Amino acid sequence: MSYLSKEWQPGFGTIYTWVAMDKCGRLAVMVNNCFGDLPRVLLEVDDVGSLLDDVCEFIWEESSKVCVYPEKKLGGAKVDLFSAWSYRGYGVEEVLTDLQEDLVERGVFSEFNLPVNKGLYVYHGVEGDNPGVDYPVGYSGESEMGDYFRFLVPTEFSDIKEFPDFLRKGVVVSKTVDFSLDRLLKSSLINECFTAMYE
Repeated sequence: MSYLSKEWQPGFGTIYTWVAMDKCGRLAVMVNNCFGDLPRVLLEVDDVGSLLDDVCEFIWEESSKVCVYPEKKLGGAKVDLFSAWSYRGYGVEEVLTDLQEDLVERGVFSEFNLPVNKGLYVYHGVEGDNPGVDYPVGYSGESEMGDYFRFLVPTEFSDIKEFPDFLRKGVVVSKTVDFSLDRLLKSSLINECFTAMYE
């Protein structure tokens, strides 16, 4: 991720993952799926690629800089919206079953571990190889490639204090977004939604 810069633009290529905090202090993992924009305030951080790597390695318990991780929350999680592109022909219960089975098989490396044991919301960017190919199933409004939809919702919530001090500066903060209410975040408005880094 070291080649991220202020001039970066979304498009075919690399998938980036970043962490956001809403106005209530809840945390979410944001997966851009190539087409979701990244907040300018994040791209302006020095050596942002390395910082995002460190944050992601902590989340997936692969960090060489952190030895102790927060205790598992052992909470629940639900599927809110899901990708029509990734889950062709699936219903929400089938998606949930797949995710639960994946958690059993892969443990901390399963995406479902993020809401269940880390207490994190998960948002995905609308993907596809052309506009309209993908959309969030369950959402009645319009969506475009790159818009972030709420995929997974935890029942127990993470706290920024669970992140090591040196990683908190890698969390992007919103004064307006509420992850418990906002099911879709427009990629084109991401800089209005997230305006500061955690301090």
